[in-house]
Amino acid sequence: MTAQSFIDTEFIVRTIAETAVDKEQEFCDLDAVVGDGDMGYSLARGFEMVLSGWDTFDRSDAGAFLRSVAMVISARIGGTSGPIWGTAFLRAAAVAKGKQELTGADAVAMLRAGIDGIKTRGGADVGDKTLLDVLVPVADALQQATADGTDSATAVEIAAKTARAAAEATSALTARRGRASYSGERSIGSPDAGAMVIAIILERANVRWLDR
Repeated sequence: MTAQSFIDTEFIVRTIAETAVDKEQEFCDLDAVVGDGDMGYSLARGFEMVLSGWDTFDRSDAGAFLRSVAMVISARIGGTSGPIWGTAFLRAAAVAKGKQELTGADAVAMLRAGIDGIKTRGGADVGDKTLLDVLVPVADALQQATADGTDSATAVEIAAKTARAAAEATSALTARRGRASYSGERSIGSPDAGAMVIAIILERANVRWLDR
């Protein structure tokens, strides 16, 4: 019997993949403001392959499953998104290695590991106007929710609301990494595309959580 926490992990990954495919044009439009405008296309093509190979992934444990997904992402998502997302999944997989059941603390540790991987891979940090400006406050919020003994549905709702507020707050920042950094102060006034992608994914996860 598959543990509920493993089912939840699959649910989150599938929600990421389906959102990337369904929101391709919206993500391209977000990226086009000060970037290349191809983020939505890159994510959609990669996560299409994740959905296509869904039933073939190694499910011997949660780490093996996430590593299988990471391999597809790294190989199939182009541009800068592939290495960043692939690294995050690989780092999360290392935390989940050998585990059939994952606790709230495990989930936070996986997210923290992914964040560290993105920092190392992209050389960015909080305040550079990237997806890290959402992922870090979400990790902080989930850690507090875990410490408070919050139920999973409420924790996901907290994560979604935290992500939306943090993503919108990136509008006040100047981009210092990626293609958007070429725009300098012109990047002020619009949210970071990667940050908004994380917020939109978590909002969909929140809507679907009770029906998973």
